[in-house]
Amino acid sequence: MHLTLRQLQVFEATVRLGGYTRAAEVLHMTQPAVSMHIRLLEEQAGVPLIDRVGKKMHLTDAGHALYRHAQGVLARVREAEGELEDLRGLRRGQLNITIASTANYFAPRLLAAFRRRYPDIRIDLDVSNRERILELLETSDKDLAIMGQPPASADLVAHPFLDNPLVVIAAPSHPLAGQTAIGLERLAQEAFISREPGSGTRMAAERFFEAAGLCLTVDMQMSSNEAIKQAVEAGLGFGVISAHTLELELALGRLVVLDVQGFPIRRQWYVAHRTGKRFSTVADAFLRFVLEEARGLLGTPPLSARTSPAASPGCRTRTPPRNARRRTPRSPPAADPPSPRAPRRAPSPARRPR
Repeated sequence: MHLTLRQLQVFEATVRLGGYTRAAEVLHMTQPAVSMHIRLLEEQAGVPLIDRVGKKMHLTDAGHALYRHAQGVLARVREAEGELEDLRGLRRGQLNITIASTANYFAPRLLAAFRRRYPDIRIDLDVSNRERILELLETSDKDLAIMGQPPASADLVAHPFLDNPLVVIAAPSHPLAGQTAIGLERLAQEAFISREPGSGTRMAAERFFEAAGLCLTVDMQMSSNEAIKQAVEAGLGFGVISAHTLELELALGRLVVLDVQGFPIRRQWYVAHRTGKRFSTVADAFLRFVLEEARGLLGTPPLSARTSPAASPGCRTRTPPRNARRRTPRSPPAADPPSPRAPRRAPSPARRPR
């Protein structure tokens, strides 16, 4: 027995409206077409469904049973249609998203603003490191990710939507706190506290120092921004960190942002997804929401920008033993070819006011 939805619709309307003529009007069909659907339905059922006595019709026992089930089936179809309409109107649905741990300092404000606009949307949020985010996008476990710049080798589409300035932080009691235009050579004499290898922030800082021919000495390695900030506040070293993570510490005076030549490092936050990913209505709406409104909602930390230093031969970042701290910039390894540039001139001493 192979019933069609159209047959059930015709049968239910005929019984509910009390005749073929009225059912044909409501369904925008001809009366013979309605009669044909009922006849085919009875042939497939193998039993009579409707008894016709003159101009009146009565349901048989089989007709009553089929009518009850037809009502249930059509009710479920209407429910499904209503949910699809809700999804098209963004009244319901689920957003599956993953965000970098650093982005967790501002992403909840984006999600809250999105939920205020679409209050019945459900959100499945995962906060992960860079490696885990790439895995979730690769397996399509998440629709979207908010992260730093993805690697060029990843099969992803990434849309920049917000500035992500990286700054150097120190304890307020450090001798360099309050100084201006601190040179990178001076900064390279200090030990740094950094995220794990592979972290986007760490890689950006390493490339920045290498571009100036200097080495970033990582004295301690930590797995979270909070741990780095607390270690820097305790005086264990410097840190390079996203300015978006510092609102509370700067307001309370627990940390200071050093005025370093070339900083802040200008990076971007991206909303990324797998290439060719078919979005749900909710995911598509959130992507458009982020690209159109995130900058106005979040803004950028008010930090002055300087011109990045000129590129020069880099050096490999070295992590020294725990009790060893480098105080002077190291010379390039002997095996490296000499730099084609003219040697740097030592900075002239500052003039005293007369």
